[in-house]
Amino acid sequence: MTCSRLVHRSHTAIAFGRASSHPVFSQGPRVHAMKTSFDLSPRWSTVWSGADIVVRRNSNEVDRLHTPDIRRIVFVQAAGAQGSADPSFALVELEAEFVVFPTETGFAGRVHFERQAFWAAKACTYWTNTVTARLPAHCLRRGGFMLSRRSPRYGRVPRAELDAVVEQWLIEGPCSWDERRWRRFERSVPFAHIDTRRDTMPSRLQEPQQG
Repeated sequence: MTCSRLVHRSHTAIAFGRASSHPVFSQGPRVHAMKTSFDLSPRWSTVWSGADIVVRRNSNEVDRLHTPDIRRIVFVQAAGAQGSADPSFALVELEAEFVVFPTETGFAGRVHFERQAFWAAKACTYWTNTVTARLPAHCLRRGGFMLSRRSPRYGRVPRAELDAVVEQWLIEGPCSWDERRWRRFERSVPFAHIDTRRDTMPSRLQEPQQG
């Protein structure tokens, strides 16, 4: 894959409960501690930059994910969700850590609708639902009200903290959103399990042999 040249400069990555010290570039500088922010409704976005997906908060770059390093992406949806934009969050598995992408980051769009040949060759997209896939409390955030429901928040989590949790999830794949959509459609069609390619016409009766 041809990638545009990356400009090496300092970046800030978000880790749950602490400043992250992992390198954002595969061979780049180490990140610095993130300043505390009290913005209750930040604007998140993601965008491609060469082979990286850049994560922005309020238009400021806060992290960078090198996509060739991705081992697996698990999209977590509500049990009845059908659309590609419906995931509650995505969990990206790297060698040493996981990255949680809430739906508001737009990460799903980077996977489902952009660079599809890359994702198809990588075959790393998996699916599960919110009934079985739950995150620990430190990976969640509250809304603007005290009694509001907690939702996933962006951040990196060491593999050691989530491996046992993810092993309990019922995961299907690998398959793209379009492949999964067609599989679910086929399962919903009556008699879909019957092989319609067979010749269903009655066989011709043999004439009795003349004695």
